[in-house]
Amino acid sequence: QLVESGGGLVQAGGSLRLSCAASGLTFIRYSVAWFRQTPGKERELVSVIGKNGKPTYYSDSVKGRFTISRNNANNTVFLEMTNLKPEDTAVYYCAAEFEPTTETMDLQRVDFWGQGTQVTVSS
Repeated sequence: QLVESGGGLVQAGGSLRLSCAASGLTFIRYSVAWFRQTPGKERELVSVIGKNGKPTYYSDSVKGRFTISRNNANNTVFLEMTNLKPEDTAVYYCAAEFEPTTETMDLQRVDFWGQGTQVTVSS
């Protein structure tokens, strides 16, 4: 099970920190990703972190503004989002893939999804 938290409303230029807490799985054997989705659009990969914190992947739209990290002792992954823009507004989902073979994550390879947390950035 994956549970996200930390979403909310923030002004453009502001920051938010999302958390994804995992339970019921051997966390160290999973890569974890953040996806986001807006109404009418496909779920978009934002960032991925490998089993031991490396490698990391960022989409071009968030590179340099978002930072992904994980704490395997606490089964938690974080997404630090800075310099937020209105186009970052979306529902953000945490996802986990067992024993990944690439540094990115396809929708079809996700083994677990969180319920999502809303991030709204006002202009």
